[in-house]
Amino acid sequence: MSKTILGRKLGMTQVWTEEGNLLPVTVIQAGPCVVTQVKTTDTDGYNAIQIGFGEIAEKKVNKPRAGHFAKAGVEPVKYLAEIRLDATPEYKAGDSIDIGTFADVKRVSISGVSKGKGFAGVMKRHNFKGGPGGHGSHFHRAPGSVGQASTPSRVFKGHKLPGHMGVDKVTVQNLDVVKIDAEQNLLIIKGAVPGGKGALLTIKMA
Repeated sequence: MSKTILGRKLGMTQVWTEEGNLLPVTVIQAGPCVVTQVKTTDTDGYNAIQIGFGEIAEKKVNKPRAGHFAKAGVEPVKYLAEIRLDATPEYKAGDSIDIGTFADVKRVSISGVSKGKGFAGVMKRHNFKGGPGGHGSHFHRAPGSVGQASTPSRVFKGHKLPGHMGVDKVTVQNLDVVKIDAEQNLLIIKGAVPGGKGALLTIKMA
């Protein structure tokens, strides 16, 4: 059984629990996904399945992908992802994977691309403390000294500096599943997940 499914973030809302507590939740359209390729140790050296998610206009599908979908006998999809498996896949091309496979799951881990924040300084990007806030100080939000002495006389790679913030792959683990609506392929998760509305998410059983 596949332990991974693709989904789209629909947004956040609130729900009441039976105890009378108000929970912030994220609503995700999880699947349905279609199997577009099956890989085995005999043919590819490892076991995996490729799944697709999301509708796309045929005119936006290039010829290599169109041939790939035609070979699998499935309709074109917008997103593709490969899931590694320990055992030989039980699926074949054209099979569908829906949120029903997560029916008894209590926790999931979700990966996505974080929101872009544009160019940001070190205080916002890396939580630097910054300098004194008084008028007499000429050092407020700068990173400070980042160079080295005459040896090695350079700034080391990976040093925390201002730059493009966000648009990074982020994984949040062990999120509680509040509710699963199999009829509408909706997954309701406690708390926030990476990305904005409409973002592609990878949901895995925790």
